[in-house]
Amino acid sequence: MNLQKLLGSTRKAIDDYKMIDDGDKIAVGVSGGKDSLTLLYALSHLRRFYPKKFDIEAITVNMGLKDMDFSQVEKLCKELGVNYTIVETKIADIIFSYRKEKNPCSLCAKLRKGAFNLKAKEFGCNKKAYAHHFDDVIETMMMSLIYEGRFNCFSPVTYLDRSGITLIRPLIYIREADIKGFRNAYNLPVVKNLCPVNGYTKRQYVKGLIKSLQSETPDVKKQLFHAIQTSNIPGWRKSD
Repeated sequence: MNLQKLLGSTRKAIDDYKMIDDGDKIAVGVSGGKDSLTLLYALSHLRRFYPKKFDIEAITVNMGLKDMDFSQVEKLCKELGVNYTIVETKIADIIFSYRKEKNPCSLCAKLRKGAFNLKAKEFGCNKKAYAHHFDDVIETMMMSLIYEGRFNCFSPVTYLDRSGITLIRPLIYIREADIKGFRNAYNLPVVKNLCPVNGYTKRQYVKGLIKSLQSETPDVKKQLFHAIQTSNIPGWRKSD
């Protein structure tokens, strides 16, 4: 995937779900993974010509894991003309050393979101952008169906009452395979995830399940995404 295709798909999602308004200041969550770096790249370029003027702040919440080096991410942000901030935390120690969580993902996500929201508010951001993509949408729905017994998924746009921040997901039309292609084509400085439970989650299981379905029904991802868009899941009906 080239930059033109990335910007086209990102803009379509933003327009379809009215994600950005004039004067928005958007905190971009940058984990250092391929998805968040692609989102950073897209929004930093889109702000130059998008008809509604907005600004962005790149924020990384460092869990406190050893050997996580974000220096190349900082370099990329300078090249893109984006202010970059690392929020230092002791989340890893809290989860793995003190609490010794057997299923740490939920608590970790909660703590990271809290730290991120505080910094976003400090910068005066009224919105935040997460890098959930096309495949994330489908996988989340399948996880809800299998583990919760309901047809549900996160929304493209969500107002968060507690923080007063609106969460947007501009990459929902972009497939993970295309993001991988963009990462390789543009040499994105991906930071390896050193979390000890990385790759051993329910999401990883569901990802494999969908891959198995795809071997028999090549269009299964497209059909599942269409089912979400045409369902009664809040927030998924396109704006007029």
